[in-house]
Amino acid sequence: MTQDLAGFAKERGIKYFMISYTDLFGAQRAKLVPAQAISDMQKDGAGFAGFATWLDLTPAHPDLFGIPDASSVIQLPWKPEVAWVAADCMMDDEPVAQAPRVVLKKLVAEATKLGLRVKTGVEPEFFLISADGEQISDQYDTAEKPCYDQQALMRRYDVIAEICDHMLALGWKPYQNDHEDANGQFEMNWEYDDALKTADKHSFFKFMVKSIAEKHGLRATFMPKPFKGLTGNGCHAHISVWDLEGQINAFADKDMPFGLSAKGKTFLGGIMKHASALAAITNPTVNSYKRINAPRTVSGATWAPNTVTWTGNNRTHMVRVPGPGRFELRLPDGAVNPYLLQAIIIAAGLSGLKSDADPGPHHDIDMYRDGHTVKDAPRLPLNLLDALREFQKDAPLRTALGDEFSDAYLKLKRSEWDSYCGHFTAWERQTTLDV
Repeated sequence: MTQDLAGFAKERGIKYFMISYTDLFGAQRAKLVPAQAISDMQKDGAGFAGFATWLDLTPAHPDLFGIPDASSVIQLPWKPEVAWVAADCMMDDEPVAQAPRVVLKKLVAEATKLGLRVKTGVEPEFFLISADGEQISDQYDTAEKPCYDQQALMRRYDVIAEICDHMLALGWKPYQNDHEDANGQFEMNWEYDDALKTADKHSFFKFMVKSIAEKHGLRATFMPKPFKGLTGNGCHAHISVWDLEGQINAFADKDMPFGLSAKGKTFLGGIMKHASALAAITNPTVNSYKRINAPRTVSGATWAPNTVTWTGNNRTHMVRVPGPGRFELRLPDGAVNPYLLQAIIIAAGLSGLKSDADPGPHHDIDMYRDGHTVKDAPRLPLNLLDALREFQKDAPLRTALGDEFSDAYLKLKRSEWDSYCGHFTAWERQTTLDV
């Protein structure tokens, strides 16, 4: 693992470093630092005005410093003279408790104290659209069931292959790429890793996909529901927990139903217990609820949950257990903050372990067809405000994430909701002008 960024620059021919942090709304913020100055930055950090980004700070707050974590450094495969490095936010020589990467690192440390190593993989979906953002970029991608469409995939080969080539070069071990269930939509998968490493890779992946799309005259969007009638962008997370050496899967037990150990089941119990509050983090925008509460799409299914249920290998539920020793959380969408996604998984899972939470009965039914027959499972929030209210009510989850973070997140997200409610739309005029 790299420790000396100046030495890394000399060895790799790096001219500039992007010292990057992710704010509460998932926006990536960076300063471009010459390699000659990186030693000082590694020691003291790059200075930012925190109020100028989505953090709950004022213009009167002291400088926020992004301290680069050298172990996260990535040389840009498409611009090798530049390296990206994730930063931890500091202020007055203390970690900024509301900063997403700081929140995640605190929870990783808590899991470590319990002898647990959380490993995750993510499945980020995205659309390749026109540069103006108005339509999908491939005019011939019009099939009613476009998932895995071979011709549509190959028409975007140059973009997808370039991204995958870069992941191969970075050693991420990507293993499949496909055209997804919506016209113009794609998914790319790479090997699972420790939660913090997955979050850093997820953050960099979004930056890389957008950059390569722009290089080809296109635009990439991870927006949860960019087009009416089409399947939205999910970001499913596969979760397992191991011993500290990463050799023994604590979730695996071949003698238990679904191959999920008692510990795995109680971790899942925490996810189920806190699911409605989770949505405030995993589905963080107004648009998010047009994905998880959407009517049937052109392809025939939304592939998104709307009820708090779990199952075996069945994609119509919020959680599925596709194989021994892991489970898949299908709730998160493309707008999810890479660091907060991992943090909320760990926070909810540890809560389940501590309280010996029971996930409740599993259901083997098709939730899209027969979900109305399940009477004892709560519906997921119908909108962002409902999700924020659920998060507000869930004191144990807020405490696990940290009071400073939780208060800041709720404050800024409620402000976002108020802004949305104050926005007048064409729909309002069309439906109420003549009332």
